[in-house]
Amino acid sequence: MSEVLPIDGHPATERMAGKICLVTGGGSGIGRAAALRIAAEGAAAVLIAGRREAEIEQTAAQCRALGAQALAVRTDVTREDEVARLVATAIERFGRLDIAFNNAGFQERRAPLEQQASSIYDEVFDGNVRSVFLCLRHQLPAMFARGEGSIVVNASVSGVRNPNSGLSLYSASKAAVISLVRSAALEAAPRGVRINGVAPGRVVTDMMLRSGVGDMASVAAGLPLRRMGKPEEVAEAVLWLLSDASSYVVGHVLAADGGFLAS
Repeated sequence: MSEVLPIDGHPATERMAGKICLVTGGGSGIGRAAALRIAAEGAAAVLIAGRREAEIEQTAAQCRALGAQALAVRTDVTREDEVARLVATAIERFGRLDIAFNNAGFQERRAPLEQQASSIYDEVFDGNVRSVFLCLRHQLPAMFARGEGSIVVNASVSGVRNPNSGLSLYSASKAAVISLVRSAALEAAPRGVRINGVAPGRVVTDMMLRSGVGDMASVAAGLPLRRMGKPEEVAEAVLWLLSDASSYVVGHVLAADGGFLAS
C-alpha cells in the first residue's frame, strides 16, 4: 500500500482500522489529503462532504481505491438541515460515527476591512464558525450515544497571529473557531469524545490561491523551514489528533505551520 500513500516515509499503521469517518470540505486541499490518509490507515468507511459534487466524488473514488468504503454526500455545512442529513446518512448507512474532521471553510479575497461588504462578513463567519457549530451540534449526540469519538476542526494560525493585512474577517473567524474548539472540548471530554483543532499556516491550497496571496517565494523565505507547506503534511497532524495515539490530548490546537508561530 505504501506506493499510494500521500507522503513517502509514512507507512500505514492501521490507526483508523474499522472506523466510520466523516470529512467535510473533502473535495480538495487539506480535506482530500486527510480523507486519503484516513482511508489508507484502514478506515471501514469515509463519508466525503462538500458542495462541489465532481470533486467529492473523485475523493471518494480515491478512498475506495485505498480499500475503504466511501460515500460522497453533497453538503452545504452552513445549512443545518444538510448537516443533519449528513450525520444521519452516516448512521443509516454504517450504524455509527466514530471520527470527524470538520475541515470546510471560506477565506475572503484580500482587501482592506473598509472595502469588505457585510455580505462577505456573513459568508466568512457562516463558512468558518457557523459550519463548525452545526457540525459539532449534530456529530456530538451521535458520538455521545456510544460514549466515544474523536473530532478535529480545521482552524488556522491566522486565528492566533496574522501580520498580513487584508484578511481581517478570516482571522477573526478563525480566532472564534479556536475558542469554540476549546470550549466544546471541555464539555465533550467527560462524555468520552475528544475535540481538538489543527492550525495550518502557509499551506498551498486552492483556497489560499483564490484569496490573492502575494509572492509565495517571499512568503516561504520568511518561514523557518524556508518553504510552503503541503496539504499532506497537515493531514498527518490531523490523523494523529483523530487517532488513539493522541488519546490524552483534549482541547489542543496543533500548529502545522513550518515554524510560523514560533518566529
